[in-house]
Amino acid sequence: MDALIIGAGGHGKVVLDILRTAGMHRPVGFLDADPSLSGHVVSGLPVLGQINLLPKLRQKARGVVIAIGDNRTRLHYAGLLRQHEFELLGAIHPSAVVSATARLGQGVVVAAGAVVGTDTAVGDCAIINTSAIVDHECQLDSGVHVCPGAALAGRVHVQEMAFLGLGCRIIQCLTIGRNAVIGAGAVVIRDVPDGVTVVGVPAQIIKSSPLDASADRIAELCKI
Repeated sequence: MDALIIGAGGHGKVVLDILRTAGMHRPVGFLDADPSLSGHVVSGLPVLGQINLLPKLRQKARGVVIAIGDNRTRLHYAGLLRQHEFELLGAIHPSAVVSATARLGQGVVVAAGAVVGTDTAVGDCAIINTSAIVDHECQLDSGVHVCPGAALAGRVHVQEMAFLGLGCRIIQCLTIGRNAVIGAGAVVIRDVPDGVTVVGVPAQIIKSSPLDASADRIAELCKI
C-alpha cells in the first residue's frame, strides 16, 4: 500500500527506514507541521507540505504512518486520519521480536531490536523504540512511548500517553499513570501516579504537570 508519513524529523526518518527495510508499505511522501520543510527532500523522500493537505492527498495514498514522538500530538493526528477516512498504518522492523500472542493496535511503531513479549497488549499509536523490551503480559495503552533501551518486566500496565525515557527500568506488576514521564535511566519500583515526572534510582517524583496543558497548541497545529 502507498503510504504517507506524518512527521519529517528524526522519528520520521526512523519510520521511513522501517518501512523500506520491511517492505511492508511504499512510502510516497512526508507531511510536516513545519512550513519551512515543504518542498524539501528528507532521506530521499519529498516533504509534500503541511498536515492540512491531507484531504487533498487521498488519491495519492490511503494509508498514513504517524511519526511524531509527542504522545498527545500523535493521538490527535490519529483522530484526524480517522475523520478523513485514511487507514492508520503501523511499522514493525524485521529485526524486532514480537510474540505471536501479542496484540498490537493500529498505528503502532516497533523499531529495530525491540522485543514485545507473550500476551502483551499494545494500544493504538504506541511507540516501542529501538532495543526496548516489553516483557510478558504487559499492557500499553494508546499513545504510549517506550524510548530506546527501556525495559519493562512482566505485567506492567502503562496508561495512556505515558513517556518512558531512555534506558529506564520498571519492575514487574506496576502501573505507570496516564501522561506520566519516566526520566532517562530511572529505576521504577512502585506505581507512578498520573501526570507526574519521576527520575533517579529508585525513581522519585520531581514534578506534576496538567494533563491537558498542550491541547490548545496542538489543535492550532492540526487545523484542517
